[in-house]
Amino acid sequence: MEIKTGYLYHIKDKYFDIVDDETLMQNHEKGKKRPTYFTIKDKDILWFIPVSSKVEKYKKIINKKIEKYGFCNTILIEKIFDKDAAILLQNAFPTLEKYIDHVHTLDGKPARVPKKLEKIILDNFKNLMQLHSRKIKVFFTDIDKIKEKMLEEIK
Repeated sequence: MEIKTGYLYHIKDKYFDIVDDETLMQNHEKGKKRPTYFTIKDKDILWFIPVSSKVEKYKKIINKKIEKYGFCNTILIEKIFDKDAAILLQNAFPTLEKYIDHVHTLDGKPARVPKKLEKIILDNFKNLMQLHSRKIKVFFTDIDKIKEKMLEEIK
């Protein structure tokens, strides 16, 4: 399977067992799989950004962040396939291709977000990664620790 930036994927349970990090979203509600993930391919590492349908929950969090900081770039509410969705950049984490379970499909075709939205997500993610490199905590998970674990697996 060729993995591409801008598409939505699902992850294998095995990844969560290996990483063993309680700060990662653990979502098996009502027998459903974990959320779909917007994917960014960065050489051997893939960055997964959860996409949630719980828009009202995240709108409240966004509003609190806006009240406190004047803006919110860690959660985006955007239309994906004609439905509002919460794009949870703050919950991003690194993984490897071998942990992808399957591509998310829509009408039997691989699901890809529109190019305009892809650019918005990529720009925000790049900004958050710059903040992270300056030791500003913007991600819930210790992405450096997980990335190191993933890079060790590649060796």
